[in-house]
Amino acid sequence: MYLFDKDVLLEQKDEFDFEGIVSPNWSINANPNGGNLTAFLAAAMQKKSDKKWPVIVTANFLGKCETEKKSKVAVEAISTRYSLNRYQASLIQDGVERTRAWATLMNENSCDQSAKRYEKDAPEMPAREECFLFPHVPAYTLYDHMDVLLAPSCAGWIKGESNLSPVSEQKGWIKFKDDRPWDALSLLLIADSFPPPVLASHGIVAWVPTIEYSVSVRDIPDTAWIKAVFRSHYLTCDIVEEDGELWDENGKLLAISRQIAQFRKY
Repeated sequence: MYLFDKDVLLEQKDEFDFEGIVSPNWSINANPNGGNLTAFLAAAMQKKSDKKWPVIVTANFLGKCETEKKSKVAVEAISTRYSLNRYQASLIQDGVERTRAWATLMNENSCDQSAKRYEKDAPEMPAREECFLFPHVPAYTLYDHMDVLLAPSCAGWIKGESNLSPVSEQKGWIKFKDDRPWDALSLLLIADSFPPPVLASHGIVAWVPTIEYSVSVRDIPDTAWIKAVFRSHYLTCDIVEEDGELWDENGKLLAISRQIAQFRKY
């Protein structure tokens, strides 16, 4: 079993309650990655639904989660209909709700039968050998398990260069180091696995904690590597948005995402 699959395993305790451990393997500065928490909750909702494709998943991060702690996931059915099921799930530690997520699920073959139209092309991406491999950083365990290659145009902030990017953008390539095959749950993690775009334009700041995170999963990659691009356009009231796209090497759209985060300076 691949590491990611072990880390989203949940034991069903009764009809709507599950139990699991928030893994330390996908942390950012020793805090659980929001994409991994979202996948953790989506895995519980997926177990309850007869429709398995999480086409839309949104998470609100209400308080700090701790890793390596037994956690309860309480799932509630909101609506179960012919084409779509909707659930919500709460991650509870020490009796306190830390994260709440909502998922809309549809049949897995629904996308194969639907119309497709792209009015935007996949992003241009430098060759992988030209990109900067995100290094091992203590307490940033996510990057011990993911190969994240940043395009040169947005890697100056981490390489210590004085000239920062004129735009808040992070883009590049990503895959699991253990070459785990892609599925919908893993795309929920991948869409939150690049550094915040605002770091490219502002340099290293104290923290950019996510308030809300939403992913629409559209397809599964046909290639091992995924192209990713994330862009922020507005920073006001110390709040910044992040819009993301995931594509495979054949130009297939995989997911679109949006995050709302706080911007905390030193």
